[in-house]
Amino acid sequence: MVSTQQRYWAYILASQPRGTLYIGVTNNILGRVELHRTGKGSGFTSKYGVSMLVWFEEFDRIEEAIQREKSLKRYLRQWKINLIEQSNPQWIDLYPGLAARNDFSSGAS
Repeated sequence: MVSTQQRYWAYILASQPRGTLYIGVTNNILGRVELHRTGKGSGFTSKYGVSMLVWFEEFDRIEEAIQREKSLKRYLRQWKINLIEQSNPQWIDLYPGLAARNDFSSGAS
């Protein structure tokens, strides 16, 4: 059953394993990552080919997601790499698996 409660995500995209990283926040993880994948998400992700979803965390409140995004952006690169590799050591693109599920928000990004 699909939840009607609004959800939010902080996420990290990569150009390749241990490549260029991009950190963002959204209320529609599928829609937002799709925009990045098609080159419409941001100038940075388009310019540097950053389109692999390698890490994400879900929140019930937008304030929590934004705080996490800000914290992640302050961390050193190696800390971010370690965070990704704790849950995704092979740097697998998580987007296809998420897109196959049907329990994610389809709201605005």
